[in-house]
Amino acid sequence: MKYSITLVLVMAVAGMISSCRSTKKLQAALSIKDTQLVVKPPPQTIDSLRGASDVLKTLRKNAINFTTFSAKIKVDYEDQKGKNPDFIAFVRLYKDSVMWVSINAPLLSFEAFRILITKDTIIILNKLNKSVERHPFKYIRDIADIPLDFSVLQNIVIGNPIYVGDSIVSFRKTGNHVLIGTIGDFFKSLLMISSDNNVLESCKLDDIELGQNRTADLTYSSYEKDNGFYFATYREITVAEKTKVEIDLNFKQYEFNKELSFPFSIPRNYKKK
Repeated sequence: MKYSITLVLVMAVAGMISSCRSTKKLQAALSIKDTQLVVKPPPQTIDSLRGASDVLKTLRKNAINFTTFSAKIKVDYEDQKGKNPDFIAFVRLYKDSVMWVSINAPLLSFEAFRILITKDTIIILNKLNKSVERHPFKYIRDIADIPLDFSVLQNIVIGNPIYVGDSIVSFRKTGNHVLIGTIGDFFKSLLMISSDNNVLESCKLDDIELGQNRTADLTYSSYEKDNGFYFATYREITVAEKTKVEIDLNFKQYEFNKELSFPFSIPRNYKKK
């Protein structure tokens, strides 16, 4: 069961964000009080905020639009207890409808889990102990402890930006990058965007609620251009609250807009949990 929960967690936090050391100086600009800059910025910052808005518009415009997606992903996972065995996840996705996941443990050389996720339900087949579990979609939200729906989940897998707020509180150009701080409904975000091709290289999320200490960092790298858009084939994730989790996703294969099937049958002898 540990592999299935790990992968669901990976999916739920994979776009939540990066350990870019060069962004640390800007984190102070992300406090709640800085929303004042959006309401009434000093005259000299108006052009900068307009420039930041244009960059975010381009980032959203360049988001990957797709019908189907499939991938083979090598997942490395480490928590406070140390590094866990890596595993391979095969993912199939039909936009706004269904996500199918098969988890293979390399040491076992066979499929250990199969997961089917829709907008309402998640079903987990545990082939190791021949059992099946059904949960409402909020099961994923409970595991990841973030506000999540199917649309956000699929954008995490694809690599599209998530939780980018509409209120811009900081903007800076440095070298070949643009750094933008925003505040949304749930998170303060700090984005690092490439000036060359307007792709997201990193983003850091922190809770807006003062009582929460959740923070997440993700870096996107090894971009490849496919059908006119850029896809990050390697991602590093760090999630921390009371404990720290580090996850690496290495996309070994991926395809967009190919015909897919989503085989999922429950053997009669499987126990229900």
